[in-house]
Amino acid sequence: MSESRRSSHDRQVELIDAALDIIATHGIAALTTRRLAAQVGLSSGAIFRHFASIEVLLDAVVSRVEAVLAAGYPPADLPPLERLERFVEARSAAVGDRIGVLRLVLSDQFRLALPERGSQRIAACIGRTRAFITDCLREGQGAGEVRTDLAAEALAPIVMGTVQVLALSTAQAAGGAIAAREVRAALSTIVRSTTPGLPGNSKETL
Repeated sequence: MSESRRSSHDRQVELIDAALDIIATHGIAALTTRRLAAQVGLSSGAIFRHFASIEVLLDAVVSRVEAVLAAGYPPADLPPLERLERFVEARSAAVGDRIGVLRLVLSDQFRLALPERGSQRIAACIGRTRAFITDCLREGQGAGEVRTDLAAEALAPIVMGTVQVLALSTAQAAGGAIAAREVRAALSTIVRSTTPGLPGNSKETL
């Protein structure tokens, strides 16, 4: 489709995706109008018909990251471990399909290169994820379903690391998203209670 027939929104989405790919693959220093234009088949000047500056484009990239990370939070009325399982499965699939998002979130270089407000927005997304996981774990501990030899706050980073590994596996898997049973097995190994007689001692906890 020609440039004249494509909507501005379509071009903006294309440019955001291309920027994500460039940053994830080559680093934020490589995000130049020349490289971006070459990737999407536009002239450098045409980019500024859709974004007034690279800074405005970066703000849109942050918004895309926020949208991906905001998706997949399950209903609050589910049992804590079911909430956690659904969240890990959804987040692993969403980020695995957009591996650039994961690399950006993990990149100190990216956050440092952003305007302060953008860096704060990324940090808030990460904080919300950590708080959600911690709350699920704490509730599960109260119900006797989650191990108590580690505090929920100490378990949460381990679960977050598991999400990262599952997301990378999703990105690399020929068949697409990781199966729910694999998410269940991974979480069960990490968080289930090992105290005899407690409900969490069953392999079916997650």
